[in-house]
Amino acid sequence: MVSDLFLEGLLAATIAGLVTGVGGFMVFLKKHYTRENINLMLNIAAGIMLAASFFSLLSPSMEKILTFHQDPAVAGLWYICAIFSGVVLVWILNTVLPHEHNYIGHHGMGFNLKASWLFIIAITIHKFPEGLAVGVAYSGEDMLNPLSLTIGIALQNIPEGLTVAISLVAVGYSKCKAGFVAMLTGLVQPVGAIVGLLIMEISDKVVPLGMALAGGTLLFVIINEILPETYDIKKSQKAAAAVFIGFIAMTYISIVLE
Repeated sequence: MVSDLFLEGLLAATIAGLVTGVGGFMVFLKKHYTRENINLMLNIAAGIMLAASFFSLLSPSMEKILTFHQDPAVAGLWYICAIFSGVVLVWILNTVLPHEHNYIGHHGMGFNLKASWLFIIAITIHKFPEGLAVGVAYSGEDMLNPLSLTIGIALQNIPEGLTVAISLVAVGYSKCKAGFVAMLTGLVQPVGAIVGLLIMEISDKVVPLGMALAGGTLLFVIINEILPETYDIKKSQKAAAAVFIGFIAMTYISIVLE
């Protein structure tokens, strides 16, 4: 029988994923979004995700892992290995799945796909670890409030949905169809949530390790995927300010919902 906790986590990840469609349909709000507009929104989203990963996953998981081991050195090794495992997981997805970024070029295996779809795959790759993080967070709800992480991921999905829709409109898709495709990319998140929820049912001791792993996946997405694409050297002060704004806003949300 499916538990209430499982359903709550799945529903939260699904709603957060569907918010990607909110960003997708923002193509109707403005005739033209500049690259600077998109970068600033994504930088704010990166700051939000950075705070969410730390306060909702990495910090509480470290505290819990320390209670399992009397020796802090051993606990620290478990913690670091879990984070590194999360980084490796997303790195493998990046290595295997064909995708493309605006500035850092083509990644993954060499399938013959249109550039717009390679970009969509790049965004979709983010969704699995984000869904995984939501699923893990709901499994560890006795250690944290998973709502703040879910809100952070949902907010981050808005500019990503908009970038997907813009790329599709640029190659001839209607705005309506582009918005729907953007929303569909977000539905990878509940898939990730299911994986996270199922893994966390193995043992209570797995939960904090899973939280650290999920935090590692989010850190990889932020540092390796989002920031290199959006951090314009000529406008680094604006980019940095946007990241700080997102981080401070998410920090406040985490405190309020604690």
